[in-house]
Amino acid sequence: MILRRTLIVACTAVAAAAAMAGTPAAARNRAAASARPPRADLHLAPAREQLAALRRRTVTSRALLEQTLAHIDRTNPGLGAVVTLDADGARAAADAADRHLAATGKPLGALHGLPMTLKDALETKGLRTTCGSPDLSDHVPDRDADTVARLRAAGAVIVGKTNVPVMCQDLQTSNPLFGTTRNPHDATKTAGGSSGGPAAAVAAGLTSLEVGSDLAGSLRLPAAYCGVYALRPSGGIVPTRGHIPRPPGWLTSSDMLTLGPIARDAEDLGLLLDVLAAPSPADSAAWRIDLPAPRRGRLAQYRVGVWQDDPYCHVDTDTRELLERVAALLRTAGATVDDTTRPVDLAGSDRLFQRLMYATASATAPDAGFADDVAAADKIPADDPRGLFLHSRTMRHRDWLRANEEREELRGRWADYFATHDVLITPAAPTAAVDDQTDTPVPGRHITVDGVKRPYFDQTAWLNLAGHVSLPALVMPAGRTAAGLPLAVQIIGPYLADRTVVDLAGQLARRLPDPVRPPAATG
Repeated sequence: MILRRTLIVACTAVAAAAAMAGTPAAARNRAAASARPPRADLHLAPAREQLAALRRRTVTSRALLEQTLAHIDRTNPGLGAVVTLDADGARAAADAADRHLAATGKPLGALHGLPMTLKDALETKGLRTTCGSPDLSDHVPDRDADTVARLRAAGAVIVGKTNVPVMCQDLQTSNPLFGTTRNPHDATKTAGGSSGGPAAAVAAGLTSLEVGSDLAGSLRLPAAYCGVYALRPSGGIVPTRGHIPRPPGWLTSSDMLTLGPIARDAEDLGLLLDVLAAPSPADSAAWRIDLPAPRRGRLAQYRVGVWQDDPYCHVDTDTRELLERVAALLRTAGATVDDTTRPVDLAGSDRLFQRLMYATASATAPDAGFADDVAAADKIPADDPRGLFLHSRTMRHRDWLRANEEREELRGRWADYFATHDVLITPAAPTAAVDDQTDTPVPGRHITVDGVKRPYFDQTAWLNLAGHVSLPALVMPAGRTAAGLPLAVQIIGPYLADRTVVDLAGQLARRLPDPVRPPAATG
């Protein structure tokens, strides 16, 4: 018996052959190329390779999407990175992209037909967006976050959402709704947080690009632990409306929050940065963002500062030796390397960062809870270190203005440093990925640095350097531990020199060993 599906396929093939006979040779060649099976591992290729294949029509968006969905189906159950999947919506979007290209010969935009996942903190119209919170378990937004709208306008196909800790408030990724996201290199290690789901998804090949958010390293720490690239862009160049937290429907967000790209190489970071960097919709009628070109053309021309370690937040032996190797590589390439000059005091900068972070987090505190915090803060002497959190969270507006003035003075010191240096390279974290501590209450958590127990939040001290002063900061894999875990460095650049840090990362990567790839990302 001949199945109906077989008969339909056969008839379609006969009709296509007849149509071919009457078409010009060039058109027949294009059609034949598009009929070839797509490269079986195209979903694991860099985004720019996928996009090139889509534009050449050697693969359809639908075919690439099906590869991606099959890989998610195989890989995600053991990873826990993708938490909400919209296969039907993605198929409809992919088919629409294919019809548009066939009809017009022109792509929808820079991300035409590219399957992507999105962090579950970004409101996505018609798609459940929970930010890992049971209170938002049924939240389906009726509009897109500004960044999501830009991705759709560029032609991206939204496949689903990736995991976060509850309300993005942890350095590892787990929540009561979806459980824990595991590090793709070692399931006993954390993927980091709060963008642990996005970073793990990129590392494991579930998506070629992601958008994470970063207030206190939430974008860069997971990238460091999962062995991928991430860029915290200069403050203010990527719209943040529609990010949770703040609560759904709020028009404002933290003055320290930035959204940025995650990818498997520096070139793909730059590709997504071009889509994300834009004024908010309310400002778009009057101005544009035109980021300057990289400061230098060749690695040998760069003036690089290297900050290998600091008594305030010592790094482990592996990380310190990694920074030494990077500095030696840069010198060998002809770059000017300064490993002694420091732009700021790490301890003082970190204390200011914490004060401003605790202050901005108070905006959505319930009235009764905030009143309790004020009463508790009044009972702690101003100079008592134990009162840092409460005094910062409840500071008067006058105190915040003075802290903001201190921030501007700090930005001035960074600007002076970058008058004689193009970038600064620092550790991304004190160690490679630390043990997952989901089952341990936060007060009992710690990290271990060369056998010494250290505070849990020391993980982000180096990342906090850039967080409150609006500087672009990129994290990239640069080595590995003896156990095969990725080791990363951070590249900080001058305000609005985002293309400089991306360029340096790309040039540096070409001279470093190939990054560690987890098994899922190799086929």
